[in-house]
Amino acid sequence: MATFFRRLANAAPSLLRYNALLGTQSKIHSSNFRFPIGAIAAASGGVSYLYYVSSSDMVHLDPNSEEASSKVALKSGKWIEFKLQDSARVTHNTQLFRFSFDPSETLGLNVASCIYTRAPIGQDDEGKVKYVVRPYTPISDPDARGYFDLLIKVYPQGKMSQHFASLKPGDVLEVKGPIEKLKYSPNMKKRIGMIAGGTGITPMLQVIDAIVKNPDDNTQVSLLYGNVSPDDILLKQKLDILASSHPNLKVFYTVDNPSQNWKGGKGYVSKDMVIKGLPPPGDDSLILVCGPPGMMKHISGDKAPDYSQGELDGMLKELGYTKEMVYKF
Repeated sequence: MATFFRRLANAAPSLLRYNALLGTQSKIHSSNFRFPIGAIAAASGGVSYLYYVSSSDMVHLDPNSEEASSKVALKSGKWIEFKLQDSARVTHNTQLFRFSFDPSETLGLNVASCIYTRAPIGQDDEGKVKYVVRPYTPISDPDARGYFDLLIKVYPQGKMSQHFASLKPGDVLEVKGPIEKLKYSPNMKKRIGMIAGGTGITPMLQVIDAIVKNPDDNTQVSLLYGNVSPDDILLKQKLDILASSHPNLKVFYTVDNPSQNWKGGKGYVSKDMVIKGLPPPGDDSLILVCGPPGMMKHISGDKAPDYSQGELDGMLKELGYTKEMVYKF
């Protein structure tokens, strides 16, 4: 296919089609049914995009196939090259990248896991190649075969994000993983609250997708998603569609710089927002947190120097949560 991104003149049909796809996907149990997976609607300056797998990339869903489930593209501890299939702008500083691999394989991620990416940035004094390495969480379905998607915020001085921005279709990216984070299992908690900022939405989306596509998972999910402005909200259309079609998912947005017609929250995530929007402290509750360092410090405290969870601090501690009730991505 020429590109997996199609600009739509009218957003409504795309949303209806994706909504129908979501409803169908959660109820599929037949290994003989064929349908495109990975559909995501993303808003960018009022223009809607829908990307999907073309008919040539249709896959068989066969949850009972041990052979299919065992074929994974990632090789633990080894850097693997993946080819860029296409990319598209999502916001003024965020891009979406799709990388392809053998269509008979899955990437090899559990929920919730991330991958390491690396890019060469010159040579050291001994003439050896130096690399910049960064972790990212794919936003595509971990069960998707033949591709994975990364949502990347491109910073002017960001060595890795600038490398992403320079990639053209056909170029390769070196990836290593999986790096397991939270080991999610269906119904592990009755209620999961999420606090995300910016691209911190990516691991949340991985968990949300796992819950809503499983008809036997009854977890109640509530998301507080903070951004600088309404235009910075990533994948808002997809989140809105998921929330409107799944009663067990609630989404609340807050922005630092609201527009004149903004109807969501205003300012940083506050204690009042947490009290009203997230599950209270308790053994059946889990709060997930992911965002920029300043936000993490304010909400939950930083991770330990060795990247373990460390002690709970910040707003959540003040509200009575314990470290066992909070997970920091």
